[in-house]
Amino acid sequence: MPSNTLPNRTSFSAADIIHDIWTSLQLPPHALSSISLPDQQPGPATPSSFKIGHLAQSSIALSALAASLVHSHQRSQSSLSSSSSSSSSPSSSSSSSSSTTTTATIPRVTVPLRHALLEFQSERLYTINSSPPESSWGSIGGLHATLDGGHVRIHDVLPNHALGALSLLSLPPTATRHDVARQVLRWNAVDLETAAAERGSSIAVIYALRSYDEWDAHPQAAATPDDPIILRPLGPATPPNPLPPPISSSPSAIPTGCLKGLRVLEMSRVIAAPVAGRCLAAHGADVLWVTSPSLPSIPPLDKDLSRGKRTIQLDIRNNPSDKQTLLNLLRTCDVFIQSYRPGSLAAHHGLSPQDVQQQDINPHIIYANLSAFGPYGPWATRRGFDSLVQTCSGMNVSEAAHFGAGETARALPCQALDHAAGYLLATGILAALHRRTTEGGSWVVDVSLAGVGKYLRSLGQYPDRTGFEGVADAAMTQRDVPGEFLETRETAFGRMVAVRHSASVEGCEVGWGEMPKPLGSDEARWLE
Repeated sequence: MPSNTLPNRTSFSAADIIHDIWTSLQLPPHALSSISLPDQQPGPATPSSFKIGHLAQSSIALSALAASLVHSHQRSQSSLSSSSSSSSSPSSSSSSSSSTTTTATIPRVTVPLRHALLEFQSERLYTINSSPPESSWGSIGGLHATLDGGHVRIHDVLPNHALGALSLLSLPPTATRHDVARQVLRWNAVDLETAAAERGSSIAVIYALRSYDEWDAHPQAAATPDDPIILRPLGPATPPNPLPPPISSSPSAIPTGCLKGLRVLEMSRVIAAPVAGRCLAAHGADVLWVTSPSLPSIPPLDKDLSRGKRTIQLDIRNNPSDKQTLLNLLRTCDVFIQSYRPGSLAAHHGLSPQDVQQQDINPHIIYANLSAFGPYGPWATRRGFDSLVQTCSGMNVSEAAHFGAGETARALPCQALDHAAGYLLATGILAALHRRTTEGGSWVVDVSLAGVGKYLRSLGQYPDRTGFEGVADAAMTQRDVPGEFLETRETAFGRMVAVRHSASVEGCEVGWGEMPKPLGSDEARWLE
């Protein structure tokens, strides 16, 4: 339940985090013995007061363990189907099924700490034809001082957000960062934050810089749940609906991904939700990434985050045929991932979880939401991004205070909230899939950047400067990445060298088949 009292998880190791979140999802506890965490350590693993190493290793391991659980259940059900077909005793078969579901061996999952930390920086550690990605940041964003002595952070990664901020500040599209700084100085911090949120069609994403005390006094802080993954049943109960069994359950069969046969429809942008889809694809899911030709793309991010996915473009706002194509895909998928502003798909397109779950669309849907602030509280419908949640929730102020150089604010060394949220959303999706397989029904999964930030904060911080001292700098270029953590693949854009997925699953194939290509390159259909 939401609370304004921060849980105390300061003694948690990465293994403790996995146990905590796994049990909160009511997943089989025996699976936890199948986790291996090489290089797990109590001290800092990257320069920060926050325990980012703990979060990286545990969130990626959770997603891989959930994939291994799904795979194990598929194998056991396939074996039971084979054995029960030759049995004349229905009661014997039923008893065997229950036992196998509870105690089936889960293939071992391994996630090395260093590799996990590098994957948390994947969008800046790849090259194509030996060239690193260009920066995604615009020229006017970042931290700006305000009239009341405070600060705001302006998001300008997406061009429409930059133009919205300029419009709110009564500036032309050609305005410079100096022009923006001058105009921001005419506003109080919270007033500008509020005006941006209430701007309407002129989209601006701006948040005030807060301390922990200021954030803890805000009603949105109290509305943020203590558990980072919210899993809820959706609509009336339906019978169990498992994935199709693997083609062969023979131990000598060629390894396939844990999630082969899982159909995932992804409508997402920026980093967090695309990480979730990329994670599911790494374990064998068929992921179809839907983008809009009428909305801006972010090529430097898209090239990293599209690995493993096929890509289509649909203009559901202006083209009825494209809307029908989307509905046809929704009727035949298992999972729908969306990360647009909360409520927008419902308000503009009739695609709320309840709408999609109706019998004429998909009564078995797993509907997964990635948002800035979660489904509860006064900011539940607001836009937001990793850097802005760090800003408004006190994390930047606390990080600067720990670093001790007199900075107003200090960002985390990587987009840790984005990446962790993506892997936790994948974990929640697979927990819902396990529940759908064993119990039936359809499910809603919610993960928010603020919820992940609250969990990270609850792990405690390294005292004073100790999180920054004696710790190797976060990898800033691909030259800093050990070769065993990289893979080289041909893409539509050229030869790509990038961080491979950091989780391995014993006896299963992990990795990406599809490689980056121009958005909209594929057909709107499932592979099988």
